[in-house]
Amino acid sequence: MVKLRLKRYGRKKLPSYRIIVIDSRNKRDGKAIEELGFYNPITNETRIDIPRVLQRLTEGAQATRTVQNILDRAQLIAKEEN
Repeated sequence: MVKLRLKRYGRKKLPSYRIIVIDSRNKRDGKAIEELGFYNPITNETRIDIPRVLQRLTEGAQATRTVQNILDRAQLIAKEEN
C-alpha cells in the first residue's frame, strides 16, 4: 500500500519533515517515490504541492493521521484567504 507520510530530517532536537509518498513497508527515512511538501513544526511553516497530493489520494494513497491533520490545516488556510 502506498502512503503519504513524514520523513524526518534536520539537526538533533530541531526536526523538519518532508511529506512524501512511500510504500508502507519501507522505513520512515527510506527512499521515497515522490516528495510532495515540507513541514516545520517549530516555525509551523508548511509548503504543500496540493494538486499532486490530490492526485495521489485519488490514485488510492492513504495519508497517515499526522499528514491528514497537516492537509486539513492547509485546506482551511486556503479557504480563508479566498
